Amino acid sequence: MEVFAEVLKKVDNPEHRERMEELLTWVSEEFPSLSPVVKWNQPMFTDRDTYIIGFSASKKHVAVAPEQIGISHFLEEIEEAGFDHTKELVRFKWNSPFDYDLLKKMIEFNIVDKADCTTFWRK
Repeated sequence: MEVFAEVLKKVDNPEHRERMEELLTWVSEEFPSLSPVVKWNQPMFTDRDTYIIGFSASKKHVAVAPEQIGISHFLEEIEEAGFDHTKELVRFKWNSPFDYDLLKKMIEFNIVDKADCTTFWRK
């Protein structure tokens, strides 16, 4: 988690920092083939230099960003779970359990869907 140390220091609330570290550690352990990187001051994971998923901490939630196609692909599950979302991200509230099952599906979907992608973002 050394790559995320500076980003984690910027999360003011110690409980939020701990949960964010737990989340990033979970992704690293669940998907050891992904590369942890920081771009635009945000922790994210890539596969062959292609964006897979990114995170950002705010006061009330952690934003999970699987790109727009990741949101649209899982929109029904996101809405059934009651998560607030935009076209680009899902908000996991700090005071609720993180939905690791949904997160795992999003990551697996992006790894497969972007297997032949040669750019950082989808075109």
